[in-house]
Amino acid sequence: MVDKPKDATLKGYRVLDLSNEKGKLCVKILANMGAEIVRLAPKGKKFHDAAAKADILVETFTPDYLKSLGLDYDALAALNPRLIMASITHFGQSGPYKNLKSCDLVNQALGGWLSVTGEPSKPLKLFGDQSYNTASLFAVNGILLALQQRRVTGHGQHLDISIMECVTATLDYVLPRYFYEGVVSKRQGGLHWNNAFRIFPCKDGYILLTIHHQWDTLVELMTSEGMADDLADEKWRTRQERDRHIDHIVEIIEKWTKQHKARELEAKGQLMRFPWAEVK
Repeated sequence: MVDKPKDATLKGYRVLDLSNEKGKLCVKILANMGAEIVRLAPKGKKFHDAAAKADILVETFTPDYLKSLGLDYDALAALNPRLIMASITHFGQSGPYKNLKSCDLVNQALGGWLSVTGEPSKPLKLFGDQSYNTASLFAVNGILLALQQRRVTGHGQHLDISIMECVTATLDYVLPRYFYEGVVSKRQGGLHWNNAFRIFPCKDGYILLTIHHQWDTLVELMTSEGMADDLADEKWRTRQERDRHIDHIVEIIEKWTKQHKARELEAKGQLMRFPWAEVK
């Protein structure tokens, strides 16, 4: 059973669902947009009839599996030229990796996430099946764009969604930094890649604090408790200087946060309209 539609954007559209966990979020989103979801095994006249009437087909079988059943996109498009088929696989429909087995963890590693998440010496897997969810979002976007193009051309198309490539595509700062600045991004623990914020330890947990935002106010707060050390010095007033010595800055702030409870610091920050938040 699917959730009750949240809107009617796709009302009147029929989705043939042949997906597993790799594409379940894609189908859920389409259902929440008002699409009718039909789930059938890919065999028999009943399936052919359903494919002939469907607008969208979402499948997550290994490459060439549907072709072995005579149900690849070319065959289905002969039945229904308006069909939009989204195939979500680990490594896409072609290339040297296409038949390799994989999982969410491997996708996160090969796609690049584990190279920039976690402590410097210890990669950290993102919570849940995030590579599958990311691919599902890409699939939804592709389907909506294909529907828009179909209004012009009258024809559907086959969307080849590689989960690993989707992971790589979300590395929004990693690739630009490498190609334009020659910088190889690395894991920095709880410190954001541009040093804008960090997750600091507290007495009872962790707090996310901005480092450069309203720097003077942060230093004044620490000074009032006698814990600003040398951060009140004039040399730290420029962000460039703080970035050059970020380890020193983090060390002093961390000594301060360890003297407080996370909820206490969150309350202080929110009163000053700072985006500070307890991390649970």
